[in-house]
Amino acid sequence: MYKYSDFDKKFLAARNAQFRQQVARRIDGSLTEDEFRPLRLMNGLYLQLHAYMLRVAIPYGTLNGAQMRQLAVIADKFDKGYGHFTTRQNIQYNWPKLPDVPDILDALAEVNLHAIQTSGNTIRNVTSDHFAGATAEEVNDPRPLAELIRQWSTDHPEFQFLPRKFKIAITGSAQDRAVTAAHDIGLRLVSRDGVEGVQVIVGGGLGRTPVVGKVIKDFLPKADLLPYLEAVVSVYNLLGRRDNKYKARIKITVNENGLDTYRDLVEARFAELRPLFSGVDQEALAEIEAMFAAPDFADKDTQAFDTAYENDPVFRSWADTNLSAHKAPGYAIVTVSLKAHGQTPGDATSDQMRLLADLAQQYAHDELRISHEQNVILPHVHKSDLPALHAALKSQGLATANIGLISDIIACPGMDYCALATARAIPVAQQIAVRFEELKLEHEVGPLKIKISGCINACGHHHVGHIGILGLDRAGVENYQITLGGDGTQDMVIGERAGPGFAYDEIVDAIERIIRAYLELRETPEETFLEAYRRLGLDPFKAALYPEAARKNAA
Repeated sequence: MYKYSDFDKKFLAARNAQFRQQVARRIDGSLTEDEFRPLRLMNGLYLQLHAYMLRVAIPYGTLNGAQMRQLAVIADKFDKGYGHFTTRQNIQYNWPKLPDVPDILDALAEVNLHAIQTSGNTIRNVTSDHFAGATAEEVNDPRPLAELIRQWSTDHPEFQFLPRKFKIAITGSAQDRAVTAAHDIGLRLVSRDGVEGVQVIVGGGLGRTPVVGKVIKDFLPKADLLPYLEAVVSVYNLLGRRDNKYKARIKITVNENGLDTYRDLVEARFAELRPLFSGVDQEALAEIEAMFAAPDFADKDTQAFDTAYENDPVFRSWADTNLSAHKAPGYAIVTVSLKAHGQTPGDATSDQMRLLADLAQQYAHDELRISHEQNVILPHVHKSDLPALHAALKSQGLATANIGLISDIIACPGMDYCALATARAIPVAQQIAVRFEELKLEHEVGPLKIKISGCINACGHHHVGHIGILGLDRAGVENYQITLGGDGTQDMVIGERAGPGFAYDEIVDAIERIIRAYLELRETPEETFLEAYRRLGLDPFKAALYPEAARKNAA
C-alpha cells in the first residue's frame, strides 16, 4: 500500500495545525457557526442531529493493521467505543467533541490517515473494488490509479468549490464491485489488443434523480487518465449549475447539455491540458505502483482447511458464504461481516477493530479493506490459517455467515444520527435481519441484496438494491417505499417502485411477503431473487405486496 512521503506528512501537519486554530476561534466566539461551517467541512467535520460527526477517509478502502488499531484507539478515547464504516469506504465517528477534533486529526496523521475532502463540494474519497489486488479476474490492481487520483485531487486549486460534491470510483475487474456507473465519474480498467486502458463513465448518481452513468470514452490510454479527468471536471466546473443544488450534480449537467456536446467540450479541454502534464504524472504513477506489489504468497498445504471444512458445519457454512476465490493458489479472500443479526450494519467496536488489526498482521499480510457494502475484507489469507482465523472472529461476534444474504444489508444512519434523514433506517435493517434469522429462511432464499436509505439522498443505495427501501416523511409519519429489481453491478439497473409506501410497523411484514412470493415463484432453488424478478417482472411481487388491491382487481 501507499507509504506517505515527508511531503505528505508535512502537508498533513500544516493542515491540522491550521484547523486547530480555526477550532479555537470557533470555541472563543471569534468565528460564528456560519463562518466556521465551510472550514470544518473541508476537514470532514459535520454537525449532525445530536452531535458533531467526523468522517475519516480510507482511500480506496485500504488499511493496514496499525491504522485499524489507531481507529480503535480514537473510538475509545474520543468517541463511545465504536466507529461506523460507510458506503464510501470511510469511517465515521458520531460523538466527537469539538475541542477534541484537532487531537483526533493529529492521531490520524500518526498513521497516515486524514479527513480531508470527505465533505464539501470537492472531489471526495476515491473508492475502489474491495477485492483489488486479490481477485484473479481483474485486468490489473486499480488502487495505484486511485492513489494517483487522490494525490491529484487533494487541494486541487480549481476544484475546491465545485457546483456540488464529486465522487469517483475505479475497478479493475469485469465484475463491478465498486458501483462505478452510479458515480460522477466511473473508471473501469480494460484491455484492448494487449494494451491496458480505461473506460470512462460520466454522469451517474443516485439521490433524488437516479441515473445510470454513460460511457464518454470507451478506451483511454492509462497515460492520459489525469489530463482527461481534469478535462471532465473542468468542463463540469464551468457548466454545472449553481442556482439550484438539486440540479448541480454532473448527471444533470450531462443531461441538460447532451452527452455528445459534453464529450466535445471535454475533448477540446483535454487537447489543451494533455501537453501540460508532460509525463510527471507517469513518473509518480511508477513510484506508486511499486508500493502496491503483491505480497510474497506462501506455498503451504491446505489440510487444516480441508479437515475443518469436512468436520465442522459451522466453519463450513461460514466458508461457503464469506470466502471468495483468490488469484494465488491456496489462498482465499475473507469478507468479515459487520452485520450480525440485530446489530447496526457497518458498526465495529474498538475491540473488534483491534482484533481485525491483529488478524491482518498475523494472517493477511497486514492488509484490510473496507467495502462499500459496510463489511471488512482480509484480502490475502492462506486456507491453512482459516480455521484459526474463524475461531478468533467468533470470539468477537465477527463470524456471522451471511455475506450476500438477506441480512447483509446496506443501511444509512437514518434518523438515529443524520440531520437530513426523514425516517429510520438502522432499526428497519435490524428487524429484517432478526425476522429472517428467526424464520430460518436466509440460506434458503440465497443471494439477495437489500439496501435501505433514510431519505431521498440515497446514502444507502436503495435504488440499486434487489429490494430497495426508501424512508420518507409523509405528514409527520414515516413511510417506506419499496423498489424491486435494482442492480449495482456492471449491468446497473435502477429498481422499479412497487407502489404505495408502508408504515414503520408494516415494512418488515411487507418484505416477508415479497420473499415468500419469490420462494413460491422461483423455477428452481438455484434461481436467485434477481433472476426471478427479471423473468417475471413486477406484477406478481406487487400482488404479494398489496393483497387487498390484488383481490379487488381480481373481482
